Amino acid sequence: MSNPDTQIFTTRESEVRSYCRNWPVVFDTSSGPYQWTEDGERYIDFFSGAGALNYGHNNPVLKEALLEYLARDGVTHSMDMYTVAKRDFLETFTELILAPRGMTHKIQFPGPTGTNAVETALKTARKATGREDIVSFTNAFHGMTLGALAVTGNSFKRGGAGTPLYHATAAPYDDYIDGETSDFAWLKRIWADSSSGHALPAAVIVETVQGEGGLNAARGQWLKELQELCREHKVLLIIDDVQAGCGRTGKFFSFEEYGLDPDIITISKSISGYGLPMALTLIKPEIDDWEPGEHNGTFRGHNPAFVTGTKALRTFWADDELEKNVAARSEQQHARLELIAGLAEGSQVRGRGLLSGVAFRDLDAADQIAAAAFERGLMIETSGSSDEVIKVMPPLTITEEQLAEGLDALEDAAREVLGAPAREGATVSA
Repeated sequence: MSNPDTQIFTTRESEVRSYCRNWPVVFDTSSGPYQWTEDGERYIDFFSGAGALNYGHNNPVLKEALLEYLARDGVTHSMDMYTVAKRDFLETFTELILAPRGMTHKIQFPGPTGTNAVETALKTARKATGREDIVSFTNAFHGMTLGALAVTGNSFKRGGAGTPLYHATAAPYDDYIDGETSDFAWLKRIWADSSSGHALPAAVIVETVQGEGGLNAARGQWLKELQELCREHKVLLIIDDVQAGCGRTGKFFSFEEYGLDPDIITISKSISGYGLPMALTLIKPEIDDWEPGEHNGTFRGHNPAFVTGTKALRTFWADDELEKNVAARSEQQHARLELIAGLAEGSQVRGRGLLSGVAFRDLDAADQIAAAAFERGLMIETSGSSDEVIKVMPPLTITEEQLAEGLDALEDAAREVLGAPAREGATVSA
């Protein structure tokens, strides 16, 4: 369905387009947690570029740094050459992120997307260990290129590959079976048995919160046991922090509060701070076995992203003010999500921090609520194998009042779809 304003998209853009089908308006400007259409309609954004806009749209501090850099003809494209912008980023990331956490990881700049970071992680693990297989988990999502798809669980996404996906084995994620069965019983057995028919893998790749997989959040104890099992068998541990990292769950890394020490970490989305393409693969020095040029990419030296990434680190991670805001807004958000979950029997709140939502027993409810929310000026997406989860991802910089505005719209939409009484004080349309 199209109108004159969207006809060029529907006639010329590939049928693969997706988000625009749920939000069929033409956006023109954006600031903070808001986007405006070309007609001046305002929408509050609880999508945040799928986690690429943790500091909101067009953050003024980051924009000023970017414009200043471009105005003085700073280097834009540099492959992997040395630049002032890259040096500033490396020094700042080391000072504010790695050193305070006692991390010695080397920083590799792959291509500028999350799936590039994952492909690099998988290749690094295979090269360092000499082994081929990777263990991933049920409902995982790690990207859309072939290697990343091989360790992704979603059958729809995997089917798009058009070819068999090799050298990956899926294991049950935390609480996938019944919440009591040892999820690692199978891995422990086959890794210890040379006749199991399963080769010892190069690595295990895991998300601490499965953003696309339905906001399943692994318990700290489960993650610790996974790390111990990997250490016992000399299997590398890769944590995919593309969506859950950069403060989305509270700390900079989503695994920090559990005291984990992954061998490889993938970062993308909000690492540039401004929505510019950028990705990192963090590698422990002892497994950085690359030969010069053995893995490369044309856009791994995107200097404008280094500039905004450095400014974001200096602005938001030199103290704990952002963490405090995330903690306060998370409490506010989770309280409202619990209320919404209580409107439908069998519903449950999932996720951590500002990566959370509600899973509904009725598989159509989440899509219907998202559509009703958009009619009320709120952009929100769904996740899970059947899109059964409403996924709430506001900017980490959102204020109490702005978050309440969006949550009011979400609650009103949920009440309408679920047939619950209207919220007290809500404006009811005629």
